[in-house]
Amino acid sequence: MPCCDEALAGLRGLHAPPDPGLVRLDILAAIVAGLALAGLAAWLWPRRRGRPIRRAALAELAAARTLPPDERRLALARLARRLARSLGVEGPAGLDARLRTDFFRTGPGRALTENLYAPGPAPDLAATEAGLARLVARLRA
Repeated sequence: MPCCDEALAGLRGLHAPPDPGLVRLDILAAIVAGLALAGLAAWLWPRRRGRPIRRAALAELAAARTLPPDERRLALARLARRLARSLGVEGPAGLDARLRTDFFRTGPGRALTENLYAPGPAPDLAATEAGLARLVARLRA
């Protein structure tokens, strides 16, 4: 077959590709960039994850300040229970243990746990709100 001999004459035999050397800089740069991005994401993730609980609690605390005293006391008590649930502890006493404080046991937070629905005048909630705001500001979760 004369037509095929001419086409096959230009082909060469099988051979291995040239040796790229020990290290390819483009692949090494891609690996380093990927590891840097993964490290940055791992460093930023815990900081970002902890903020929504604190942000929501501060917003709820600000909203409670506009309520009448009886409703404000109830809203603050609900906020304390919601915080406890969000942090995975049982009630305000669990918050005291988790945050290493005595705000709800012996401090102004007792107004939110003892005799919450008792008749009579509502206690002054300024100290309770300030203390609760300090506790929420300390949250890292």
